[in-house]
Amino acid sequence: MNKRLKVLVVRMSSIGDIVLTSAAVRCLKQQTSCELHFFTKAAYASLLEANPYIDSVINFNDSLGEVLPQLKSERYDYVIDLHNNLRSRRISAALNATCYRMPKSNVDKWLMVNVKSLAPKEVPHVVTRSFEPLKPLGVSYDGRGLDHFILEKDKVDLKELDPRLEAGNYIAMSVGAKFQTKVLPLEKQLELLGNIKQLVVLLGSPEDAERGALLAGQNLHAINLCGKLSIQQSASIVEQCDYAITHDTGLMHIAAAFKKSIVSFWGNTIPGIGMTPFLPDDFEGTIDLREVDNLACRPCSKIGFQKCPKGHFECMKLQDVSIKN
Repeated sequence: MNKRLKVLVVRMSSIGDIVLTSAAVRCLKQQTSCELHFFTKAAYASLLEANPYIDSVINFNDSLGEVLPQLKSERYDYVIDLHNNLRSRRISAALNATCYRMPKSNVDKWLMVNVKSLAPKEVPHVVTRSFEPLKPLGVSYDGRGLDHFILEKDKVDLKELDPRLEAGNYIAMSVGAKFQTKVLPLEKQLELLGNIKQLVVLLGSPEDAERGALLAGQNLHAINLCGKLSIQQSASIVEQCDYAITHDTGLMHIAAAFKKSIVSFWGNTIPGIGMTPFLPDDFEGTIDLREVDNLACRPCSKIGFQKCPKGHFECMKLQDVSIKN
């Protein structure tokens, strides 16, 4: 009898990056029938708990040392490193397993930010790159896009939130991001909401609660849930929405996993950096990527800053926030 392969997939953060691994996870499981474990930070483990293609989620809080003995005891055949940084390399070095790593295109991304005249117009999408380390195992992309799964306990009853809500009759809008140079200024978000006639559910972290309250306070058709829901509860709101309005954030990728139409606003980052919504081959919705063209300073970072390095923030202040109703 052939031994069943035991594989560890490593991606430690963050929300969007973990959701973007879902296509590789599905194809790896379905095409090899392996025992599949996923290693990530505890803060993001809930994103993976309901995934039927994952047999075990192993997580850690601060120190890799707290889980290395457990990882060693599992005796993996392969490590699929979809993070490819110093910490993930420490994991693979400690395990007696063959390791394959995802290419990061760091040189091309550095050129995009720092030497734009020599940079390519785009790099391969991160989902495409996540299949590179799977090729030695004979695994290929199946055309089905991303997945996201939610435990029953995290599914939100819309009517309990607001009697006006029902599946498909509202827009899910993500109002914040980890880095402020990815976020539309408050006045632009107010203008955006003023252009929308449909109900809008505002989503965000506790840090976005004040912004959400200000937005909802001036728009009776906006329902502020910023800071009131877990990551997975917010995902449940996205799953039931008509379409999503986002920045370049994790909720954008969750919306893509649910095959939603998306309007996304891009500030200091650009779509060509390989992190756009990733959709299945048969996707029938619309993806509207908004960005201010012909700004020589974009992209100023592949991740983001807390304030505009140039001081003008034209990449967001000049955004077109018109919406078709």
